[in-house]
Amino acid sequence: MAELKTKANDQSVEAFLQKVEPTKKRDDSFKLLEMMKRLSGLEPTMWGESIVGFGTYHYKYASGREGNWFQIGFSPRKQNFSVYLMSCDAANDLSDELERLGKHKTGKACLYFNKLADIDTSVLEEMIVKALKILESKPK
Repeated sequence: MAELKTKANDQSVEAFLQKVEPTKKRDDSFKLLEMMKRLSGLEPTMWGESIVGFGTYHYKYASGREGNWFQIGFSPRKQNFSVYLMSCDAANDLSDELERLGKHKTGKACLYFNKLADIDTSVLEEMIVKALKILESKPK
C-alpha cells in the first residue's frame, strides 16, 4: 500500500468526479462508481484527494504495522484508471480473469487501464466480486 498516509475523509465523491477531465474519463468514472456501488452494496468515500473507496477493513502485517484501508476502489488518474482490489494479488488470484479482461496492466493489488472501452466490463465485475469474497474469507 503505497499511500499509507491516505485516509478516508468527508470530501464529496460526486464533486471530485465532476472535475475529472476529459469528459469521456469523467463518464467512465461515474460508470465505475455505479458498478462498484452495485456490486459491493457499499457507499463510496473519498480516500485522500483522488481515490474513491468502498468499505473498510483492518489489516495487520507480520511486521506489526496495521491500519485501515478500503476494500475496493478506483482513481481516475491522468494517464489511466487505477482499480484497487486490495484483498488479492491480482496477478495470481485473478489470473483467469486477467486473461479475458482486455487491454490492461497490473500491480500487486492494482489494475490499470486507459478506458472502459479497452476492457470487458463483465470480466471486471467478476474480478470485483471475487476480490470482495477473498477479503470476506480472510480472518478478521
